[in-house]
Amino acid sequence: MGSLDANPMSFSAFPDDKAAFEPLNPQDVRAYLHKAVDFISDYYTNVESMPVLPNVKPGYLQDELSASPPTYSAPFDVTMKELRTSVVPGMTHWASPNFFAFFPSTNSAAAIAGDLIASAMNTVGFTWQASPAATEMEVLALDWLAQLLRLPTTFMNRTSTGRGTGGGVILGTTSEAMLVTLVAARDAALRRSGSIGVSHLPRLAVYAADQTHSTFFKACRLAGFDPANIRSIPTGPETNYGLDPAKLLEAMQADVDAGLVPTYVCATVGTTSSNAVDPVGAIADVAAMFNAWVHVDAAYAGSACICPEFRHHLDGVERVDSISMSPHKWLLTCLDCTCLYVRDAHRLSDSLETNPEYLKNDATDSGEVTDLKDMQVGVGRRFRGLKLWMVMRTYGTAKLQEHIRSDVAMAKMFEDFVCADNRFEVVVPRNFALVCFRIKPNGAMTEEDADEANRVLMENLNKTGKAYLAHTVVGDRFVLRFAVGSSLQEERHVRSAWDLIKKTASSIMD
Repeated sequence: MGSLDANPMSFSAFPDDKAAFEPLNPQDVRAYLHKAVDFISDYYTNVESMPVLPNVKPGYLQDELSASPPTYSAPFDVTMKELRTSVVPGMTHWASPNFFAFFPSTNSAAAIAGDLIASAMNTVGFTWQASPAATEMEVLALDWLAQLLRLPTTFMNRTSTGRGTGGGVILGTTSEAMLVTLVAARDAALRRSGSIGVSHLPRLAVYAADQTHSTFFKACRLAGFDPANIRSIPTGPETNYGLDPAKLLEAMQADVDAGLVPTYVCATVGTTSSNAVDPVGAIADVAAMFNAWVHVDAAYAGSACICPEFRHHLDGVERVDSISMSPHKWLLTCLDCTCLYVRDAHRLSDSLETNPEYLKNDATDSGEVTDLKDMQVGVGRRFRGLKLWMVMRTYGTAKLQEHIRSDVAMAKMFEDFVCADNRFEVVVPRNFALVCFRIKPNGAMTEEDADEANRVLMENLNKTGKAYLAHTVVGDRFVLRFAVGSSLQEERHVRSAWDLIKKTASSIMD
């Protein structure tokens, strides 16, 4: 790393500073984007050889690039040089085929192209009329994906018989999907309980397994639920850390007996910690006894359900109220892209609708169109549907299924490596492309010793820059997570990572 000179921002005025400022000069657009595309192509060519984790300290970039903005313009080549010399060395390379730490942030040429074009068009499609094609594209892409997932037609925007009662919207993250459905469920429960305004809000209760993503509990607080009424139901190895419907029923009935109103249940297909799968159908049956909203968080593993062999994990989805999944995790569509489907779109829009005078128009008044602003927190929104459509249109179902199956096969290979080495153990069954493993206690090694050995193993692995793994705690045990799925990963990267794991383990155990 290094700066271009003592003060890279101290450029004198260039002659063109006196010329008319044209930020979208067609020649500049072409020249800048050609250079950006060359940078991207070179990045993907070389990222494998870069350390996955950077060796930088907090504040390093301000030291290199100056704490104050420049007064005068600089050639775009200067900007690109600073990107290469200062920014790239400070990146954690999620695109690296040696990245195994978290669920993948997958990407593809088609998605990058779609995002680039959407950024260039820069449409703000809050209503159908504000950009008909943006809304229509999002609706179409969501309905295509619903068909790949074999979701019931009740979740689709358009069906063979016309406009459906359900629908979808593309949001930024699962957190948003949880928040907006929690708000809709909250309002429905308040109406159902005869609340005057929000007077009954302290009586509403929500439920999820203790393996549910932490963002759920944050979203509950944002939606106004009393933290004392947020139930985190314990899980264990007897259900492979999935939510036990019997425990859910017990908790919901106890709340009813205490005068509370069961309002919302979050089921997860593929938890972040261990990839546990909650039984969707059984949970929906329990929730139905109390008229509670059921949301399915399939952010990561939902993508796998486009393959018939994994679709059974969504069995019972026809009885839930909403489901979200994130193609930006495992379906080759770059951030941000979380697809939320609801069985009754009006339940969502009734809680989130805004109708200021300046947004009123004939198309909205006709009732024939979807105004996506009414299915999200904000009003403005990006043209996210384009990149998702371009991925499905360009690659087709067969290639997308091949991509999922390849990752799962590599994870299975790694799992077999672990099982064949008696120093290690697989901690929970592998459901998709995540393997949770650890050095197991041997001989005089206690559980505490094993936890420390695994912690040191992870730290030493990550220091090499040749692989990046993360950890979790399962059943009070420190466990390493090996997540296959980076778009550039091949078998050789998984094999190399395992060789490095074995070598590093030997160095700390011998």
